[in-house]
Amino acid sequence: IADGRKIGVFADFDVDGATSAALLLRFLRHIGQEAPLYIPDRITEGYGPNGKAFQTLKDQGAEIVFVCDCGITAFDPIAAGRNCGLEIVVLDHHEAEDTLPLANHVIDPKRKDDTSGLSMLAACGVTFMACVAINAKLRAAGYYARTGLAEPPLKTWLDIVALGTVCDMVPLVGANRLFVKTGFSLMAHTENPGLKALLAVAGVNDAPTPYTAGFVLGPRINAGSRVHRADL
Repeated sequence: IADGRKIGVFADFDVDGATSAALLLRFLRHIGQEAPLYIPDRITEGYGPNGKAFQTLKDQGAEIVFVCDCGITAFDPIAAGRNCGLEIVVLDHHEAEDTLPLANHVIDPKRKDDTSGLSMLAACGVTFMACVAINAKLRAAGYYARTGLAEPPLKTWLDIVALGTVCDMVPLVGANRLFVKTGFSLMAHTENPGLKALLAVAGVNDAPTPYTAGFVLGPRINAGSRVHRADL
């Protein structure tokens, strides 16, 4: 980031993938990067990263690609991405095998060697924690002082984390309870134009609840991948 290297984002087509992508794109835009996004077509490409997707992101200028909500078992596609010259960071929460893909960084609380105690997180939670960590490193390196940029308002994006957490049906324990409690309080007064539009079209006038996420907002986000436009 400090060197201005372009980062691309690959994300799964469900709500957890969509909220992970939304978080990462907001974070990168806030710190001055417009990142290309690739979400695969559920019908023609299926789940997880593929060589064509990595090549497309590279052709769009990406040098580093964050893979959100998938990738922990995508051995061949990630090897292909590395072979075409990309650096790859996996942000996943699915069960890991004994062997990890040959990404530059594999961040997954279900790795066999993970000691974080955060195995309850959905991918949007993993992505949020990664943004928190990157932000801390940028702050410590003097990036914000040097560029004059304000730090990203990470806490205000917990409405997105709460949405993805509930829709991915992960256990509401530990950090997830905090994300959901705080996130739904924020969602009642959200400034997020996408969430505001979804709430309006769904006729939600009261403060949103986990029910709203699971049965009203989530299905509308998932609908994108059913009509070949998950990137919407």
